[in-house]
Amino acid sequence: MDLLYALQSIRCPFLDAIMQVITRLGEETFFLVIAIIVFWCVDKYEGYFLMGIGLLGTVVNQFLKILCRIPRPWVLDPDFSIVESAREAATGYSFPSGHTQSAVSVFGGLAVWTKRKWLRWLFLVPVVLVPFSRMYLGVHTPLDVGVSFAVAIAFIAVFYPLYRRIREKPQYMLWLTVGMAAMAAAFVVFMEFSAFPADVDAENLAHARKNAYTLLGSLSAVVLVWIVDKKWLRFDTKAVWWAQLIKLILGLALVVGVRAGLKQPLLALCGGHEIAHALRYFLVVIAAGIGWPATFRWFAKWGKKEQI
Repeated sequence: MDLLYALQSIRCPFLDAIMQVITRLGEETFFLVIAIIVFWCVDKYEGYFLMGIGLLGTVVNQFLKILCRIPRPWVLDPDFSIVESAREAATGYSFPSGHTQSAVSVFGGLAVWTKRKWLRWLFLVPVVLVPFSRMYLGVHTPLDVGVSFAVAIAFIAVFYPLYRRIREKPQYMLWLTVGMAAMAAAFVVFMEFSAFPADVDAENLAHARKNAYTLLGSLSAVVLVWIVDKKWLRFDTKAVWWAQLIKLILGLALVVGVRAGLKQPLLALCGGHEIAHALRYFLVVIAAGIGWPATFRWFAKWGKKEQI
């Protein structure tokens, strides 16, 4: 806590606002948008890589949270205060840091994949600043962010060479996605059948169970996306710039609409059970990985017509 108290002593409204913006780079929505943009418009193999390390890292992160059940810093030390604007997004247990896990995975993954040195250095900036922002805001300890940082870097180091070989060894992708979905399924089984202590925080337990089902739905859908794309769809990411822009705007609107629009109907259909979250994110990933990419051949044709 000594470091957190030291950071608390240098807080000011300006730095608070800056750190609040920086910390948002580690949120789930930002990760999804970056992964989708890369998947649709840059390199779908790089998109698979980002989704793989990001989603699998989240499985491990959420499992450790509910297994260790370490409270947030202000709960551990009632005398410690946080930046209040950060409290709303600080859900679940403290250890390890989900924002750090997400930011290091997505930006670290982009840094190792790109061949442009200036981009690599640019991507490394949030890799450092997001973990720091979590401590500055007072919502995580150095241990929380340090473990998440190490896990994300380890996943990048292990999976980067495998994903780089997917073009030549496509069977790698099927093994990887099935294995990741199996880990998510194991997490769901753990959440459903483990005997948690009577004093476990009910809100944090519900949060972990929801995340387990969400990850199962997402990773199961990635398996289907890979099979459909490899066998039938084979979509191309290339298009003229203005077609890419239209593709992104309409596609993101579709994905956001599916994500938001299905929440309440599926919860009602499933009687409020967490399986509704699995179904919702399964359909979100299907829409992003199969439904919308099925239209990409028209966007590619627009660019060719312009060139002619």
